[in-house]
Amino acid sequence: MPRPSRRIHTCVLLALLAQVLLCGQGAPVEGAWEGVLQAPGGGRLRLRVHVEKTAAGGWKAALDSPDQGAFGIAADTASFEGGVLRWTIEKLRASFEGRLNAEGTAIEGTFTQGVAMELALKRMPAAAAKAPGRPQMPKGPFPYRAEEVTFSSTDSRVTLAGTLTFPAGAGPHPAVILISGSGPQDRDETIMGHKPFLVLADWLTRRGVAVLRYDDRGTAKSTGAFAEATSVDFSNDAVGALDYLKGRKEIDGKRIGFLGHSEGGLVAPMVAVRRPEVAFVVLLAGTAVPGSAVMLAQGEAIGKAAGAPEAALAQNRRLQETLFEAVRTTPDPEELRKKVEEALSMMPEAQRAAQVKQITGPWMRFFITYDPAVILRRLKAPVLALFGELDLQVLPEQNAPVLEAALRAAGNEQVEIHRLAGLNHLFQPAKTGTPQEYATIEQTMDERALELIAGWLRRTAGLEQAP
Repeated sequence: MPRPSRRIHTCVLLALLAQVLLCGQGAPVEGAWEGVLQAPGGGRLRLRVHVEKTAAGGWKAALDSPDQGAFGIAADTASFEGGVLRWTIEKLRASFEGRLNAEGTAIEGTFTQGVAMELALKRMPAAAAKAPGRPQMPKGPFPYRAEEVTFSSTDSRVTLAGTLTFPAGAGPHPAVILISGSGPQDRDETIMGHKPFLVLADWLTRRGVAVLRYDDRGTAKSTGAFAEATSVDFSNDAVGALDYLKGRKEIDGKRIGFLGHSEGGLVAPMVAVRRPEVAFVVLLAGTAVPGSAVMLAQGEAIGKAAGAPEAALAQNRRLQETLFEAVRTTPDPEELRKKVEEALSMMPEAQRAAQVKQITGPWMRFFITYDPAVILRRLKAPVLALFGELDLQVLPEQNAPVLEAALRAAGNEQVEIHRLAGLNHLFQPAKTGTPQEYATIEQTMDERALELIAGWLRRTAGLEQAP
């Protein structure tokens, strides 16, 4: 974007003078500003900037990315001189430079993160600039005990750190181990300002079920290398969690099961088939078809919800199919990298490098070729499976019928499958189901899902009689 002209015309002298007077004061640029970033690939991302004057007379700024659930990212440098706002955030390799208009209502400029993109910021009312509330966030005092724990994966190089919550009473208690979705997740499965596993652990522990949740390997306080791991490695970590709980006197070793969300719903059946003593399995938005099919359907569903034209959807599908075929048929890592780079040649360099690294990594190679139905056809433990009807990441119409057929083939007669109207991939009450909506919804998990899970677990674990 070209810099604003510095030529001064006498016919606009009064307007220019007004701008100089405004910019000479602190008030016009202080406050919250929001704009929509149009990414090179066609995506849209809201950015929000909070600008304040410091007691020493300087400036500070903080960035929110509401669609990604990120709030209050402090700028390393910030300045406002001659009507121009500048700030940088080193850990994001991001910067902004923009000019305040004469009315003090907008800042037109350029946001740079690998590539330069135009960004127009408009002033926001103070009330609208607040981060959304999270009313379900558990608050003490708690009627249960929480203990920080560590345990070993079956991979001796990995030590997992987590939190174990014990219900009131002597025990021994039934217990559930939570397995998170894809990406490096902490024990609370923190995403876009929400902490689904913290809310779930609190809800279940209050109702008599002990809960173990832990940081993924290589994340937060857990050791190991996340980037080198596949779902099989995560199943080894989950087995380590099972062995750990079986050694705790407060836990009934015959009433331990797993709850997996998204990719965790792929991992939990692996463990239950490997270890027949697993007492139950809860699958939240778990996949039942190969990862390549999941991602193709996901890309189309999210694109349609965002209003992408059919031509763009078709082009994206062809690109995905090209990439998946390269991963499936190219065992040599260097040859695969070249194929992926060629397929993504239209992308800016910084974005292309990140995509190449992800697509050629071990996790992607495993995920797109793995068929969960093979294991599901061997799963004998009682199963509760929930899907949100507005889930655009793991589509219920694609996965629920295959899951049901696979469990029927296993001869499993203790199966409940529910498709919950109006809920998204996180089991929030949603309007569109798009990932961009997650952060804007105050509720972390709909109580219909929480009650279904708790009631089924209590009945399956023998804490109450079936109706």
